[in-house]
Amino acid sequence: MANIKSLREIDFPSLIRSEYFPSPLAWEDQVLYFLLLDRFSDGNEKGFRDNNGNIVTTGTTPAFQLSDFENAIVTEEDAAEWREAGQKFVGGTLKGLKSKIGYLKRLGISAIWISPVFKQVPFLESYHGYGIQDFLDIEPRFGTTQDLIDVVQTAHENGIFVILDIILNHSGDVFAYQNDEEPVYDNSKTFPVKGFRDALGEANLPFAAIDDALFPDAGIWPKELQSSNSFTKKGEIRNWDSHPEFLEGDFFSLKDINHGNGNVDSFQPSQALIDITEAYKYWIAATDIDGFRIDTVKHMELGATRYFSSVIREFTMSIGKENFYLIGEITGGRQRAFETLEITGLNAALGIDDIPDKLEYAVKGFRSPSEYFSLFRNSELVQKESHIWFRNKVVTLFDDHDQVRKGDQKARFCAEASGIELLIAVMGLNLTSLGIPCLYYGTEQAFDGEGGNDRYIRESMFGGSFGAFRTKNVHFFKEDNLWYPEIAKILKVRKQHLPLRRGRQYLRQISINGTDFSFPVFSGNHLNSIIAWSRILDKKEVLCAINTDTENETIAYVTIDHGLHAIDSKLKCLYASGTSPNELGVELRNGKAIRVTIPPSGFVIYG
Repeated sequence: MANIKSLREIDFPSLIRSEYFPSPLAWEDQVLYFLLLDRFSDGNEKGFRDNNGNIVTTGTTPAFQLSDFENAIVTEEDAAEWREAGQKFVGGTLKGLKSKIGYLKRLGISAIWISPVFKQVPFLESYHGYGIQDFLDIEPRFGTTQDLIDVVQTAHENGIFVILDIILNHSGDVFAYQNDEEPVYDNSKTFPVKGFRDALGEANLPFAAIDDALFPDAGIWPKELQSSNSFTKKGEIRNWDSHPEFLEGDFFSLKDINHGNGNVDSFQPSQALIDITEAYKYWIAATDIDGFRIDTVKHMELGATRYFSSVIREFTMSIGKENFYLIGEITGGRQRAFETLEITGLNAALGIDDIPDKLEYAVKGFRSPSEYFSLFRNSELVQKESHIWFRNKVVTLFDDHDQVRKGDQKARFCAEASGIELLIAVMGLNLTSLGIPCLYYGTEQAFDGEGGNDRYIRESMFGGSFGAFRTKNVHFFKEDNLWYPEIAKILKVRKQHLPLRRGRQYLRQISINGTDFSFPVFSGNHLNSIIAWSRILDKKEVLCAINTDTENETIAYVTIDHGLHAIDSKLKCLYASGTSPNELGVELRNGKAIRVTIPPSGFVIYG
């Protein structure tokens, strides 16, 4: 497709297809997989299974073996090179992603969330995709517009939806302030601008319209955004919770877009917001994607988010995508997340505030499980006194690419030994409790990245110069490890049993002796216990349970619904990560209960 530099070049009537891939009826039925495109696949791997399940022998990068562990940090010089490589583009592409759709399908993934694919400022190594220069073009290091179309088509052919990560709040570092300084936010004024940056990063172009024939890689695109009114020009945010600073200031060197003004109900969108919204309509029409994950929603006016949501919703309905999903990254606490969803019309919030922490550390035995399960029944949050279903309002995950909650010390779940042992347990809790579950790429391979920078939790799946486990030049698309097959089994059970996707949720009381029942309690500073929960839909109950003890098998009576089960009836084992009974009889204890046996670090499902 031709490179478009102006919105006026888009002919929507000709672009819009006669038929689009239909939206899912229920997003809570889906399982998301979040990947950083630059770190996923370059398409040069060998020894993996292709989209049809056949072993590929033509690639150049072999699969990881235990002998490759930390092969990139043998010397301090090697280690320095590996660390430096993690700050730059490593080489993942859209064609590489297309070649791994089968890998994701066999895992049980039904929706891919792809990091931003749009053209970045050329003078910075913004491999993550959040420094956009051109909202109408693909980053050339990732591929082309046709490559994205091919990814979406291949995903759809395999029953997988595609969600694109997008940015409305800011552009990349496309201009410089006067004297090449980064001024600190000042509510009382805007700062003078030196000019747009050229392809080398020098601000030697006027802060005005640019000749695309002379400077195609300079400034910002589409052309309609090349107005000084497109930006707030108020300097860098320093107080991230100060209003209106967090709305108007620059996100570090990323330049804040002027969205408009007014309160929510009388908000007047700026021309820049109108233009960016048109650009994202273009990507929907051209590629047939199924949803957006919207970055940094906290830093946008609620009226701007509502405008975007409304326009996109109307457009997607008009072309037959009735349930196009809008997921917002909403930091600042659950109260703000809930209010943002209610006011703006976004469908769901990323659970990046409370959920990852309480999910991870409940499984590791450092948080009460009640803290995690109560997140879904918080009447203060939802401003109602009755039970509210969060099953399709929150995307749940325990690892991600930022880990804001961990400050300067980033660490994947498996960074410590107990994490590797408990990986199936945490996956079981994530995949079978309320919400739309999301796997962060590499989790199924037990990636263990940690360190004082985001790069250490953004390892390369395909190897290259910054591979996982401190390696280089080996890939990690292995389907026969200890974790990939088990996750696939759990996801198969989830797909087969509707209560695990749409049912109500209850944390269950347990008892070791069959008489004294309570919710799991700490022994000293650690919880070595069974954690059990039920998902109930209509008259069907499915019971799930994990064992947080990494050394010992645990046996306990677990309460189940009194009205749904007869005495001496049986619950069958639907999944067990180790050896567990095939059937459990219902007994008259604490109402009714079953006696569950779970191996160390294990996970079971009965129904």
